[in-house]
Amino acid sequence: MIETVVQIFFVVALILLIIGIAFKRRTDKETIVLPENYRELLADYVKFYRQLDEAGKEKFEKRIEQFLSAVQITGVNAEVEDIDRLLIAAGAIIPVYAIPDWQYINLHEVLVYPGTFNRDFDQAGSDRTIAGMVGSGAMQHVMIITKWQLRQGFINDHDAQNTAIHEFVHLIDKMDGTVDGVPEIILERKHVPRWKNLMDATISQMKNGGSDIDFYGATNPAEFFAVISEYFFELPDVLKTNHPELYEMLERIYKTGR
Repeated sequence: MIETVVQIFFVVALILLIIGIAFKRRTDKETIVLPENYRELLADYVKFYRQLDEAGKEKFEKRIEQFLSAVQITGVNAEVEDIDRLLIAAGAIIPVYAIPDWQYINLHEVLVYPGTFNRDFDQAGSDRTIAGMVGSGAMQHVMIITKWQLRQGFINDHDAQNTAIHEFVHLIDKMDGTVDGVPEIILERKHVPRWKNLMDATISQMKNGGSDIDFYGATNPAEFFAVISEYFFELPDVLKTNHPELYEMLERIYKTGR
């Protein structure tokens, strides 16, 4: 009888300990405090934020805070500064800004590397060509991004490249279970055939006749979707002029035309 009571006591104590740890983690996430100068930093570095009206900026700031409360950001041989956290969060929010109640349920942590890395995640050697990656397998729910490329994507706002946006678009694409360039979680099914045909035709054109679209987008449909999304958010007016069909479909995908 005494042994049974003791066993019950220890089970209850263990349950309470687990609940306490879970509650503490949730509480810690809910108490994320943005730096005092976060509005100034966003205005200086994030063109998308600068172009919003005051209500839009408040919405963006709230989404930033929600993201940082839900996703851990960890430096790996790199110091993660306030500006890095804000830029990662901005890269996450920009593509889904017009989509209500969006959450990256397929992301738990972002690892920040100082520079490029290889397929084995090594930060040294001559074969380091990767600036960002969405993990799989043992790295499921993890994103890796390099600090230098993260900042360059926002400092240089006159080109169509932004590594953070690129990687978060892969996560959006992955939300339906496959990374295939067709984000069925946000694209209505009736528009999927047109989007696939448009991707295939553009990739073929890129391979055969060249294009102003970054050639990395011709690698496969998943990379095309990420690259053209960078273009859409970084240089929307140029994309609309040069590729009106792509622009119109991306407006439909990201709900920005409403």
